[in-house]
This record gives sequence, structure tokens and C-alpha cells, in this order.
Amino acid sequence: MNPELGLSLIILGGFLVSKLFRTAKIPAVTSYILLGIVIGPSGLNMVPEGILAASGFISDVVLALIAFSIGRNFSSDHFGKIRRLVIQISVMESLGAAVLVTLALIFLLGEPFHIAILFGSIATATAPAATVMVIEETKARGALTETLLGVVALDDAWSLMIFAISMVVAKTIVLGNQGVEIVIEVGFAVLDITASFILGAIFAWVLHHYSSRVKETSDLEIMTLGVILLTVGLANSLELSVLLSCLALGIVLININPEGFRFFDIIHPVDTPLYLLFFVLAGALLEIGLLREVGLLGLTYIVFRVIGKVFGAYLGASKPGGMGPVVKKYIGLGLIPQAGVALGLALMVREQFPEVGETIFSTIVATTVIFELIGPIATRTALYLAREIPGEESDISSIAT
Repeated sequence: MNPELGLSLIILGGFLVSKLFRTAKIPAVTSYILLGIVIGPSGLNMVPEGILAASGFISDVVLALIAFSIGRNFSSDHFGKIRRLVIQISVMESLGAAVLVTLALIFLLGEPFHIAILFGSIATATAPAATVMVIEETKARGALTETLLGVVALDDAWSLMIFAISMVVAKTIVLGNQGVEIVIEVGFAVLDITASFILGAIFAWVLHHYSSRVKETSDLEIMTLGVILLTVGLANSLELSVLLSCLALGIVLININPEGFRFFDIIHPVDTPLYLLFFVLAGALLEIGLLREVGLLGLTYIVFRVIGKVFGAYLGASKPGGMGPVVKKYIGLGLIPQAGVALGLALMVREQFPEVGETIFSTIVATTVIFELIGPIATRTALYLAREIPGEESDISSIAT
């Protein structure tokens, strides 16, 4: 199959499968991933090699668009009302997953501390792409939706910091590094995160400054997309976080430009087919045979990561300044998806710790298959139970009666 036929199969197949699954209230994200598994190398092997080879580029572009779009929710008027709650929840759910996974692996499976803490740090990462896609598909609106978008935006920032500290601790145990080296490594991690935000902020100013000279809508669309891709390219070249750089681009832009919403609205028609392509390819690249290798280690990781996310988010939403029982009860369900960031962190572990890294990487890859399938369903369930999906509030009422 040539690339053109392969691309048409992905786009039209994704469209048809999502419509079919919608009647069963299954998110389009899950249907796209399942289609990818069926037509990918683990299934019918109908996706051309050229398209599979481009998946890394497509992934960067889509994650950049998602991070940029999330930035819209951080306008000073909007985010100021929920800032404290979002920070509370994001910190608690990240720590909840890290601590519970680490302790479970130590006390239940007898894993060494340095292996357990690496698993715990990877457990903090979520997949904002799946969450955002479900929210856009369902057109959900409400306190839970707004809070969830804010939490997933901050989640990967905490994840990168926790992982950096955990890597230093693990290296100290394995290699016997000194305390000064630990401080230096953590300092570099904080510097990378800061630099990522600065990079995004600089390009937000550039886009804001020069967009005033653009009159045509099509020209503004080209300029906006070009600046996003420029941010991605430089972030990759400088080995900074694409997610955090593009998140900063969106946050700064919505706050310094009186009509900042224009940049987000104008990109929206472009991102929908790219989301479809991204998730189908994500499914195609998942090695379904790895599910047989999940074992007790993978099962423990899955169970305690979910418990840590749900319980940690519940505690965070229970603190003073919470937004009521709806957010407290259901926010954790929206944080279960896990994919790209976790795989990236696991790959770094494999490179830094050759003796145990392969086991950690294989386990994370295998559990990602499960999280990518059940995560979007869990997110949609949370929005449904919170009565924030338009047209489905009556379904809840009928169930209750």
C-alpha cells in the first residue's frame, strides 16, 4: 500500500470507526487507538512504513498543538479563579502516584529502592492529548472540565521535576554520587524547565508583536502555525520540553494580547484531523503482544498508579478553597491516560541504567497499551457523571431515579 492509500485508510477508517463507537458512548480516542492496533504491524500490517516513520514528527506537532491549546485556559481572568485548586490537585495527584507506586513495589514485590522510585516518578506522567481530545469531542463544559484542563497542563511539569530528582537519587544509590552532584543535577533539571517556559514566552511576544500587521485570516493562520512549529523545532534542538514550551507560548499569548483567543480559534480546524492521525498511529505502534509480559510488576504499577492518581486528586480537591463534591469525586478519573511522556522518561531510564532499564522500559510500554485504552473511557465517564456533557444530563437523571 502506498502512503496516499495508507493515509486515506487512516483518516476515513478513523472517521467511520469513531461514528460506530459513538453509539456505545466510547470515546473517539479509544476507537482511533483500536483501529491503529488492527491495521498496524501487530495486526493486519496495512500502514505504510513511510507513515510509521513519520510518527515521531506527527507526535511532536500534535502534542505542541495540544499544549498550546491548553494554554488558553490560563488567562488571568479565568485561571485566577481556580489557580489554587489546580495547583493543589496537580501536586497531590502527582505525589500520590509517585509515593504509592514506589511503596507498593518495595513492600509488596521487594524491588530495590532505586528501581521502585524510578517507576514511581514515571507514574506521575499523564497523557494530555487523550484528555483534551475527549473534552473536545464531548463538548464538555463545567467546573470539572475547567479544573481538569488546568491540572493536565501542570501535571507534566511536576512529572519532569519529580523524575529528575528520582534519577539523581537512583544514580546516587547505584553509582555512589556525592551530595553536591545531586544538587547540581536537580539544578539542571529546574534550569531546563525554566528555559522551556522562557522559550515559549519569547515566541508568544514575537507572535503578538507581528500579528498586528497581519490583516488576512489565512495569513494569521499560517503565521500562528509557523511560530508553533518554530517553538517545537528550537525546543527539540535545545533539548528542552516541547510540551512546556508550547504551553508557555499559549499562556503568555492569551494574557498579553487583548484578542488572544483568535490564535486558538484559527488553529482549531487544523488540529482535528491531526489528532485522528496521531492516535491511530499511536495504536499502530503499540505492540499488543507485550500485554502478555505485563505480569505482576506491570499489574502492581497499573493498580497503584490509578489509586495514587484518584486518591491524591481527591485529597487535593478536599483542601480549603475546593470547588465542591463534583470536582472532588471525579477529577481523578480524568488523569488515568498515560502515553508519550511516560515512554520518553522510560527510554531515558533504559539509557542511563542498562542493567534494569530494559525491564522498566518494557513494563511501561506494555502498561501504556492498557492506559491508552481505558484512560479515555475513564475521562469520559468522569465528565458524564459530573453532568458536564451536553445532552447527556437526562441520562444521569434517569439512572438516579
